[in-house]
Amino acid sequence: MKRNYLNPPRIIMFLFMAVLLAAASAIDMSMTGIMNDALIKWAMNGVIVLSLIPMINVGAGRNFGMSIGLSAGLVGMIFSVNARYTSWAGFFYSVFLGMAVALLLGYLYAKILNHLKLNEEIVGTFAGYSFIPVMNLFYTFAPVTNRQMLYPIGGQGLRPKVNLEPYFGQVLDRLWQVRIGELVIPAGLLLSFFGTGFLLWLFSKTRAGMIFSAIAENERFVRLAGINVNGYRTAAIIMSTVIAAAGVVVYSQSYGILHLYDGPFMMSFPAVSAIVIGGASPRKATVANALIGTFLYQTTYLLSIPVANALLIPEMAEIMRTIITSGIILYAFIFERKDMRNEAH
Repeated sequence: MKRNYLNPPRIIMFLFMAVLLAAASAIDMSMTGIMNDALIKWAMNGVIVLSLIPMINVGAGRNFGMSIGLSAGLVGMIFSVNARYTSWAGFFYSVFLGMAVALLLGYLYAKILNHLKLNEEIVGTFAGYSFIPVMNLFYTFAPVTNRQMLYPIGGQGLRPKVNLEPYFGQVLDRLWQVRIGELVIPAGLLLSFFGTGFLLWLFSKTRAGMIFSAIAENERFVRLAGINVNGYRTAAIIMSTVIAAAGVVVYSQSYGILHLYDGPFMMSFPAVSAIVIGGASPRKATVANALIGTFLYQTTYLLSIPVANALLIPEMAEIMRTIITSGIILYAFIFERKDMRNEAH
């Protein structure tokens, strides 16, 4: 079925972003600076949003338990920084170790979701929230010797935030930067985002990718065809968990800070919101949905606070931004549900 990328939620979000851009121009904000920040925000959050695609396409729901995969990526970065690896060695060590941990956690997560089908999003939400305190215990007793990562008093327990600048902070952002006047295009960071999306698109054209979609459409029919449905669901959930682990490394190196403890707590909601705004349904998501949705959500988020600070009472800025963006996201969910009912009829 052909997806409509210009349905009302996307149009409203585009219009809202256009209004914010006009307001930003009126108050003499630097358009070049906005573009620089928008490109970085788009790419640094993009891989995390892409991680939702395998689970959605296999019918396992939107991954509200994403913090499990994100925590795996954090573990990779903890041991990379503890070993004092720098530059690309630190980045790739973090990615590969995080992905290895995510393989194990993703398998266990898949076992839980396969036993509780049709409730994956609720179960995922509770699983993700429950996993955060478990990881907080790990951060408290982790076998780390790098003093820059530990609390200065007592020397026990990891700090909530660890500076990545001396290690591999912004290694992707600085790779192959293209300068056009004051505009700086982070080509390396964008290529990592687009490359991940391209690999997911290629996978969707393989036999396994098509089986994922078939399971989401009609699981009973696929099972009658002799295909191991739970096996493919497990593979999709592991894929989403592994990509999320890699995604948080990309995010953290751009941010320049390793954010532990409750850092992953609320990261799943913006990612799910972005892909829904981009046009994804509960059982079908494409790379284009992730690209469009991430750009709209992150650019709107980027613009709304400084514009609201300039035009409104500063204390009202965050409140207004939350009301407007959350309202648009809620409308996207309502429109999606209405669209599904129309298709059923």
